[in-house]
Amino acid sequence: MVKEIEKTGIPVVHICTVVPISLTVGANRIVPAIAIPHPFGNPALNAEDELKLRKSIVLKALNALTTKVTNQTVFE
Repeated sequence: MVKEIEKTGIPVVHICTVVPISLTVGANRIVPAIAIPHPFGNPALNAEDELKLRKSIVLKALNALTTKVTNQTVFE
């Protein structure tokens, strides 16, 4: 679905826990998430640190949206 949306000119970021799958399906902008049961967080962290972690993932995704790419790119 990611590739089809991008064909219309809308940039898409695929935030995923298993990067090789995103590469296989052809996503152009990939942001790694944390873990399958908790892609946007880590329940072992205190609330302040988890908020920082979540914010960093979202900021990476926003940066990826504004970055012109010609090939598949993983934003670490």
